[in-house]
Amino acid sequence: MAVSKGDFPDERAQHLLKVLVDKYIRDGQPVGSRTLSRDCGLDLSPATIRNIMADLEEMGFVTSPHTSAGRIPTIKGYRLFVDTLIKLSPPKEEELISFREKLNEVSGEDPQALATSVSTLLSMLTQLAGIVTVPRRAHSALRQIEFLPLSNRRVLAILVVNEREVHNKILHVHRDFTEDELRQAGNYLTEQFGGRDLNQVRVDLVNKLEETRESMNALMVEAIELAQQAFPEEMPQAGYVLSGETNLMIEELGDMERLKSLFNAFSRQHDMLRLLDQSLNADGVQIFIGQESGYQILEQCSIVAAPYTTEDDTMGVLGVIGPTRMAYERVIPIVDLTSKMLGGALKSGD
Repeated sequence: MAVSKGDFPDERAQHLLKVLVDKYIRDGQPVGSRTLSRDCGLDLSPATIRNIMADLEEMGFVTSPHTSAGRIPTIKGYRLFVDTLIKLSPPKEEELISFREKLNEVSGEDPQALATSVSTLLSMLTQLAGIVTVPRRAHSALRQIEFLPLSNRRVLAILVVNEREVHNKILHVHRDFTEDELRQAGNYLTEQFGGRDLNQVRVDLVNKLEETRESMNALMVEAIELAQQAFPEEMPQAGYVLSGETNLMIEELGDMERLKSLFNAFSRQHDMLRLLDQSLNADGVQIFIGQESGYQILEQCSIVAAPYTTEDDTMGVLGVIGPTRMAYERVIPIVDLTSKMLGGALKSGD
């Protein structure tokens, strides 16, 4: 939500807005003119401040809850704050050392365990919900393919990808195969295609079948046909791990029914993955405040996210989810540094 130049408050109004947002984030209460007059550090009377606040409200940066004479920031006010007015507070050196040590401990884990560990660390550091997409494989290579006979003309295909990823798929076949036939088929395919990128294997399977159908024996033709069924059109999309959801059980995010709907949305993953994917190609930290996410269920939440990369390969996205009234000045540097440190740990672990 960009702020147009015609809608931009002057320097004095910006300063008052910054003080108001800082105080509201800290205390969670609407901020009145007398409080601003006392805390703003400017020689302004409460009457002058009331006039400035009225202008800011007219421009859409603050609003007055009907139960209070004070004001709170709107989504537009938060956006101006995080884009222009915020003074970031990087983690303390001892926090960085501790976090780096914990990250080094888990960097050798499998992708799912790594995502779980980092999301937990993010949640602990921010006291919000930490979210990390499972690292994507920039290169998915076939290591081995096996077939096992099942009943009713079905075959279980087992694909081993990279070092430890295993993908299973049940195939429906036109005849019964013996264990020996399926062993031969698996050995042949592993020998022919092992070590190649999965996308290239799909192309090579089609070409090999078209080029050599007449010269190959029947079992090898059937082996390639089995493999074509076994390979998915694309590898399953990596999911994400969310930790610290209970940190979101606060009054400003709504009653229990609303929180239940929010947690159900997290469990479905699809919508959240689409939102996080918007940060995959971002240059650094992206912030979605309230309705900016495009999802009504998140209208009381903010998401601070950043991609994590190894050299030129983007492996995933990490971040935190919390109320719009979150400590952005602390959360933004934590997310930024964590993305850089995780990328570095993955690179060194290659």
